[in-house]
Amino acid sequence: MILFEFVRNHSIQLLTPALVFCITLILGFVVRRVLFGALARWAKKTSGKFDDIVVQALRGPFMIWVLMLALHLAAQISILPDKISDLIAKILLFLMISSLTFVGARLASEMVRNYGSKVQGTLPVTSLTQNMAQVAVIIVGGLILLSSLGMSITPLLTALGVGGLAVALGLQDTLANFFAGFYVSLAGYVRPGDYIKLDTGQEGYVSDIGWRSTTIRALANNLIIIPNSKLAQAIVTNYHLPEKQISFSIPISVGYDCDPDRIEAVLLDEVRKGAGEIKGLLLEPPPSVRFIPGFGSSSLDFTLGCHVAEFVDQFAVQHELRKRILRRFRQEKIEIPLPARAVYVREDNPKTQS
Repeated sequence: MILFEFVRNHSIQLLTPALVFCITLILGFVVRRVLFGALARWAKKTSGKFDDIVVQALRGPFMIWVLMLALHLAAQISILPDKISDLIAKILLFLMISSLTFVGARLASEMVRNYGSKVQGTLPVTSLTQNMAQVAVIIVGGLILLSSLGMSITPLLTALGVGGLAVALGLQDTLANFFAGFYVSLAGYVRPGDYIKLDTGQEGYVSDIGWRSTTIRALANNLIIIPNSKLAQAIVTNYHLPEKQISFSIPISVGYDCDPDRIEAVLLDEVRKGAGEIKGLLLEPPPSVRFIPGFGSSSLDFTLGCHVAEFVDQFAVQHELRKRILRRFRQEKIEIPLPARAVYVREDNPKTQS
């Protein structure tokens, strides 16, 4: 009421501050377009991402700062009552701390996303860690804002402590998933980009670890959503730890008239030739051929062992190796026997009747 009455009684005197306010906003909008256009072009020419992150973080709150400047200039050239001046001062303080908190939260999230994986001993970069960084900055900014506005934060913290117990009881499942996701990220046994398989059969690449669930992208390009509490309790096989390369084996059977040493030499030769042509096939550690399981019912059974760069490479590598081995066996006249059984039929002599 005081503000409306003051504006009605001093409309002429407020014309100049209003013009200053509008002109400042217009100039700020023009400066924003020109300045950030130039900064964006400059950032694209640099190799690092830090300048891009800073430019994007400052672009949003820039107009808030222009609004604050317009309010400040308009207030300086006008005669306002003390109550209105105090109100404008509180508004400016609120906008300043809020905008700085917004910038800090966005910078924290982007810094975690772009540089978190490069710092040894830190949590993996997931949406959970990015959100945690943002929430931490927002909480600090909110406490500073309340304290700056003259509000005591001690009773608030006490109330949050008592209310937090009630919330925890009502959100047990949600909090269980949150802390399980935090534990999974902290342990480092499951990381974004790893190929994992659960004891329940689900498998795929870890896409993200969120505050409630972990997302896995299967080889069929489907998404599997697993609650973090279930993931923390599951038996997980991580095919990317301790390293990505894995071994696989191919069973091979030949006829009993074949020389085992010759079979071993042929198989190793095909693997060495294919190492430079088949994507993912490795020569280190070296391939091996073992006369295992050994003597079959109708064949000599060998096992060819190889290594590939990562889990999913084994399927294409096995496909190509099997074709090469089959062509080589046909060239070398090496028999791949069909299963055979010898059946003996015994006929008893008919009983003679006396």
